[in-house]
Amino acid sequence: MNRPIPAPASVRILVVDDHTLFRRGLIALLSREPQFQNVGDAADAGEALRRAQELQPDLILLDNHLPGVNGVDALPALREAAPAARIIMLTVSEDEQDLAAALKAGASGYLLKTIEGDALADAIRRVMRGESVVAHEMTGKLIAAYRGASAPLALPAAPPVAASPLSQLSPRELDILRGIAGGASNKEIARDLGIAEATVKIHVQHVLRKLDVSSRVNAAVIAAAHGLGA
Repeated sequence: MNRPIPAPASVRILVVDDHTLFRRGLIALLSREPQFQNVGDAADAGEALRRAQELQPDLILLDNHLPGVNGVDALPALREAAPAARIIMLTVSEDEQDLAAALKAGASGYLLKTIEGDALADAIRRVMRGESVVAHEMTGKLIAAYRGASAPLALPAAPPVAASPLSQLSPRELDILRGIAGGASNKEIARDLGIAEATVKIHVQHVLRKLDVSSRVNAAVIAAAHGLGA
């Protein structure tokens, strides 16, 4: 099994958003975390490209709805300008095509602006450990994009596994995986199954370990590939 990669002690972040108040609020929010260092911000794709090339951040938080070139279309150029940077889309768009395009273009995550501050900080740490993160509200659309594509999408890749990886899971773990594939949080899964949230968390860890993946997104992709619906 792949061993977890520790997040770096310091994460240098570039914030890209055309709304000044949101950008400033996000920077202030991130500044509460000693691990995070805001190194710059930008209001459009052109400025973001220049700042990324100049600053070489560890992580870029990128809005999609930018003036001129939108965030998804700017992804390839940003990845070329700052090859070591991981990019998380932070947007209001719940569009399935935006999600699929962002992941295909190399984004490490796709989060909605409704996310809580603590959850955003946790998502950043996970991405810096090499995981992929997708808003749980979007997981169902991720599965739909995976199933409906005429050619395979470059979604966050699951490591090669046995022909029937789900056979390793207990009936309860299959229930947990169904919840993950449906985009449910641990709290929602616990409520649906009538068990404690702490118990769900333990089951999720077992599911990820048995499937040899590091994130719920990859587990959901495996579930979809093997016909396990929510």
